[in-house]
Amino acid sequence: MTNREPGTRSEKPVNRIALIALAAVTLCLIAASVDAGAPRDGDQFVNLVGHRDRPGPLVMWPFLLRKAWTSLVGRGSSAPFVAYDPDALKENPSITWIGHATMLVRMDGVTLLTDPMFSERASPIAFLGPKRLVPPGVPLDALPPIDFVTLSHSHYDHTDLPSIAALAKRGTRFIVPLRMGELVRDEGGEAVELDWWDSIDIGPVRVYCVPVQHFSGRTLTDTNERLWAGWVVVGPTRRFFHAGDTGYFEGFKEIGERLGPIDLAALPIGAYEPEAIMRFVHENPAEALQTALDVRAARVVGMHYGTFDLTDEPPDEPPRVLRAEADKRGLSADQVWTMSIGETRRW
Repeated sequence: MTNREPGTRSEKPVNRIALIALAAVTLCLIAASVDAGAPRDGDQFVNLVGHRDRPGPLVMWPFLLRKAWTSLVGRGSSAPFVAYDPDALKENPSITWIGHATMLVRMDGVTLLTDPMFSERASPIAFLGPKRLVPPGVPLDALPPIDFVTLSHSHYDHTDLPSIAALAKRGTRFIVPLRMGELVRDEGGEAVELDWWDSIDIGPVRVYCVPVQHFSGRTLTDTNERLWAGWVVVGPTRRFFHAGDTGYFEGFKEIGERLGPIDLAALPIGAYEPEAIMRFVHENPAEALQTALDVRAARVVGMHYGTFDLTDEPPDEPPRVLRAEADKRGLSADQVWTMSIGETRRW
């Protein structure tokens, strides 16, 4: 037994308590830094890699003129279309491509709908702007009961107010990124807003709001005032990832590390040309496959092509390029899907 001076017996416990308290504070700070949510610059949200460089007018104006012309005359190509099978819609798990980024997904006893877009045009003006090349794969009034809807961001081809209003009348619940809730509530719907890495439990599944690389805006004055996001739905037996609209970025690896492996990833493969304008905010097929690998997806299904003619590449080109890129990587047709609009597949 060692001798101690009077009053020294409490030093060791005090030091231990101080160390424990310091460790707890450090862990809280680390957790806060990891799950701090989307970065901001004043009133605007910012991508994890910061602001993007804007293309100059010599790039933008010719592109806008080309798209104005093709919106009037069309280009004669689109995604393939098949009549939906009402019995197949009941399969669980299953996925049905309704068009663009709209997917009807059944898994672990819930039915969800992503980025519902059933209108004729993706535009604030009913008679101008990108027009549907293919009708919705399932009419809105033929949808089964929906447990919840996810919205990825505020652009017109992903947040369609008439579709939201129709679903709101059915009592459908919406899960949206920060500051998107007002768009839903203005149409009579109920919305839960989440920041990046927030989650909510809905029945047997947990829905995670995850980072993607994009931007938002519905007018000339609200750029990036509403958040953009992807969604990972985790159930007892399946994990589904819907990336919404995104460019490729390193953050997909973190999604894979934290929430993978993913059973099925719905990833955008269209709207990639001209590269000078689109690369930061949209993926090409090769980048979509890299995203699938990053999130550790067993299967990937392409979307965001062939429904609206939004960019320079032909509307029917992305699935051909995706298949060629998959062949280069040795990925089979069972691992990399391209579907017809209206088609349902089990997963």
